Amino acid sequence: MTSSEMTSSEIRRIPFEKGAVKLAATTDPRLKNWPIVYVLDSGPGRTAGLGSVYVGETLNAEGRMLQHLDNTEKKQSLSAIRIVLDDTYNKSVCLDLESHLIRLLAGDGTYRVLNRNDGITDSAYYDRDVYRESFREVFERLRADGVFSRSIPEIENSDLFKLSPYKALTTDQAVAVESILEGIFASIDDGTGDLLVVQGEPGTGKTVVAIYLMKLLADIKASRPDDEVDADSIFSDFFTEGHRDALQDLDFRVGLVVPQQSLRNSIKKVFTRTPGLHPDQVLTPFDVGASDEPWDLLIVDEAHRLNQRANQPSGVQNRKFIDITTKLFGADDTSKTQLDWIRARSRHQLLMLDPEQSVRPADLPPELLRPLVDQAKADGRHYPLVSQLRVRAGDDYIAWVRSILRPGPPDVDAPPPAPRTFNDYDLRFFDDLGEMHDAIRQRNKEHGLARLVAGYAWEWKSRTDPTAHDIELDGRRLRWNSTDKDWINSPNAINEVGSIHTVQGYDLNYAGVIIGNDLQWDADAQRLIVDRDRYFDKKGKENNPTLGKTYSDEDLLRYVCNVYAVLMTRGIRGTYVCAIDPTLRLWIQQQISH
Repeated sequence: MTSSEMTSSEIRRIPFEKGAVKLAATTDPRLKNWPIVYVLDSGPGRTAGLGSVYVGETLNAEGRMLQHLDNTEKKQSLSAIRIVLDDTYNKSVCLDLESHLIRLLAGDGTYRVLNRNDGITDSAYYDRDVYRESFREVFERLRADGVFSRSIPEIENSDLFKLSPYKALTTDQAVAVESILEGIFASIDDGTGDLLVVQGEPGTGKTVVAIYLMKLLADIKASRPDDEVDADSIFSDFFTEGHRDALQDLDFRVGLVVPQQSLRNSIKKVFTRTPGLHPDQVLTPFDVGASDEPWDLLIVDEAHRLNQRANQPSGVQNRKFIDITTKLFGADDTSKTQLDWIRARSRHQLLMLDPEQSVRPADLPPELLRPLVDQAKADGRHYPLVSQLRVRAGDDYIAWVRSILRPGPPDVDAPPPAPRTFNDYDLRFFDDLGEMHDAIRQRNKEHGLARLVAGYAWEWKSRTDPTAHDIELDGRRLRWNSTDKDWINSPNAINEVGSIHTVQGYDLNYAGVIIGNDLQWDADAQRLIVDRDRYFDKKGKENNPTLGKTYSDEDLLRYVCNVYAVLMTRGIRGTYVCAIDPTLRLWIQQQISH
């Protein structure tokens, strides 16, 4: 069947009233016995501020609407019914369309989505590609009727969509969430606590798991005995009276610790629009340390970016580090880290980490992270994520990036990385920064979210002099990111260059990566080397006299390589690379088959 052979769907609008529902069912028998998808919303003018929306599917529209009308909360907040009718629909199509609309509504941000997130599916069925193409027509009709305010590409490029808890989990993500929930409820029963680790490479969805889990716990806690539970959901067994009471009796407090400021602000926007979640649950490590009330569960996103004792960005934070450590442990113990704060202030800790994304000496060191991972594995509390969700080239591309950016001398026992090709991924190399910038501009016009990013290989002159340019090369005069908050979506981002601290944790459609002269290739030694004098991140290379640590060029090389590996794994559709060192440029290009 092709899309042209399908019966065109229609959308029928009905007031959210019992009389109107019964009358509509007498004129259309499909409202009593046919698979349909429906949208309930607050309608224009019914609510101040953000409205509400609920999406569902059913075989009996009349009966399901009458059930909703018996729900006092929904009856008070919702006013309009839109029913999607199509003579070709079956149960699988309806489940898919329901999930599709929920995801898009959450990403659009016009309404607060009232659905739980455990029913989002991504199952295969007959003619799925054809039906999904027809979903665009349904979307456009709903958009014309005011349900959506933005186009699908605009929605899918937004942080609200990318960071939404309304996701269809991969198998490894679902296994992790299910096992974590089982462990938490078992610990509640016996009064113990756990440290759990979710580990995965860039693009495996660590942040997705964190946000999904928080929403799921909130929904279990808020559930009621008469709630309808989707028996097909792998999490349906957790929606029981016992689990609900366990969370309610403890007033189970969950927080999400996000070390990076930019990502933290983006997640707060998502939580503002998600019932059951609140932006106050999104915390800095300092928030946790200073809090007087303990947390039952603290989830730490990008846990490798937590700090050990080191010189902080400001004198105020240096003072806070001392005060918090003294408060929690009775003395200023310099061996204590922000992770120690989190463990002291919570019963359960869930760390989302990838040690190879540590980019500064102040980050938790590998010698601290390795034992945590090993212990979590020994305790059965380690959950690996392996499915690549970001980069279309898949896991092979991530492995290739990390192989060419592996610091240290050549491994005589391991062969050098073999030249690779990625047919479904737009990987290009440029000798001229201006040409790469033009290409990124064009990709941005076509797809949005195409940005220039770079290692910290140029001074940040524009921070103190807004008229100055930071990167002047190949006829281009560019400035570093003018904001630390949500730079990727800022109005002038296409004309600026993003630093590691504004893009780590984010997705781009295309990343134009400028590899500066801080990273070079030694042709004689056949290895990467770092030029300390051309690396301008002061916090990225300073020694740590408090802990008696001195960072060698080999240590710095590891951080610089991690920075570029993070930057080269941001692009969903493609990555463009311009290496300033000609020897490095040639060597990287030789690692691709032509």
